[in-house]
Amino acid sequence: MKYARLTKEQLEELHPEFITFLATQSIDKKEWDEIKQNKPHIAEQEIDVFSDMIWEKALTNVTHIDHFSKNYIFLFKCMQNAVFSFVIKTNNPQIDFVSADGIHWLSENLFSNDVEITRGKKDLSENRNESLFEIIKQGGIISKGELFTKLDSLINQ
Repeated sequence: MKYARLTKEQLEELHPEFITFLATQSIDKKEWDEIKQNKPHIAEQEIDVFSDMIWEKALTNVTHIDHFSKNYIFLFKCMQNAVFSFVIKTNNPQIDFVSADGIHWLSENLFSNDVEITRGKKDLSENRNESLFEIIKQGGIISKGELFTKLDSLINQ
């Protein structure tokens, strides 16, 4: 398995896609029920293949990932061959970027001495999607990139 098995909730949400996936392999409902009952390891393999297929498609379409922790925010812009990043760090131990108050504080203090902003770039090899999946596994959230874009425009004014 290249990525991670989808959760039960995710599979339920993707039920129509999963039915289509099984149909492309000439597996109908009756046969699927039989496989689940008599060959659970085969059923798990099918779910793993489907999960990887869904992850691959989702990761291919990712343009931004955000990761928030107490004292850091990592904002990533994901291109085909590189990932650009902003790392925002607070030197104020009272601030928690995971909270709404922390984000509000950041908007008021973005260019103060209590905030450090670092830019970065990482070239990606042929394993772009696997690199992005690692960021997600560490707590990154796929986003539309509003924060990255806003910060980029503020810094480049």
